[in-house]
Amino acid sequence: MTKMQSSWSRKLFLVINYIILTLLALICILPFLNLLAISFSAKDAVIANKVTFWPVGFSMNSYKFILNNNQFIKSLFISIERTIPGVILNTVLVVLTAYPLSKSVKEFRARNFFSWFFVVTILFNGGLIPTYLVVKYTGLLNSILALILPGAVNVFNMLVVMNYMRSLPKELEEAAYIDGAGHAQVLLKVILPVCKPTLATVILFAFVNHWNSWFDGMIYMNTVDKYPLQSYLQTVIINTESFFRNASNTSSEIANYVRLVNARTTSAAQLFLAMIPILCIYPFLQKYFTTGLVMGSVKG
Repeated sequence: MTKMQSSWSRKLFLVINYIILTLLALICILPFLNLLAISFSAKDAVIANKVTFWPVGFSMNSYKFILNNNQFIKSLFISIERTIPGVILNTVLVVLTAYPLSKSVKEFRARNFFSWFFVVTILFNGGLIPTYLVVKYTGLLNSILALILPGAVNVFNMLVVMNYMRSLPKELEEAAYIDGAGHAQVLLKVILPVCKPTLATVILFAFVNHWNSWFDGMIYMNTVDKYPLQSYLQTVIINTESFFRNASNTSSEIANYVRLVNARTTSAAQLFLAMIPILCIYPFLQKYFTTGLVMGSVKG
């Protein structure tokens, strides 16, 4: 009787669990489908609020309008220019800081000092104005480096990688040291190959952080021409009327598209295009995501 009750309670738990997870998945997916449907719908259908999760009066005019917009393309390349070196720099610095801090106090006597040095930066920061002044007086203002260097060391990612390295068996390093390997060889040939799940997680975090960041572009860049994509989209969403007015004055081809689209269709199309890189990279790193985050969160 007890076993039957246990099996029924287990089945009931699984059913409720699947229902809750399905509802959560729909809550996440349905707004995305609505956004996609609006971007492919005709202007009149969107104005009349006829679009739900399927395009009404299928139209590619919003995408043609965006791809003919030089500022969108320029901002896209600025985001790529910012994201690729930013992710590489973040990953390298995280690994170089996490490796020595993963050692014991006997191996690295200043470990506790540097650990607290980094942790304090999570709890306290100088604020917007001091950070802006530092960027300004170091000559980084209005340059791509202003978007990369201020957040070059992500302490949260460093702690994740550090805890993962600390959980690895010491025998791996000891065997390499016996074979005559130095710290650089141990890190590159022994530690990093084992840290693939955590490194994939850190790379995903860094990529999303750089690609989705918009506020630093608005405060560190003096002109819209130097905005990364997310900062540019922010200005478009807030100032849609001026955006369409300026767009219609650029060329006759753009002016023709302006009459076929509106703010909602173009905003939806631009937001969807901005999401494509995240949608492309996430499936390749997702299999490492859970393992890397869990193993790096708690010391084994």
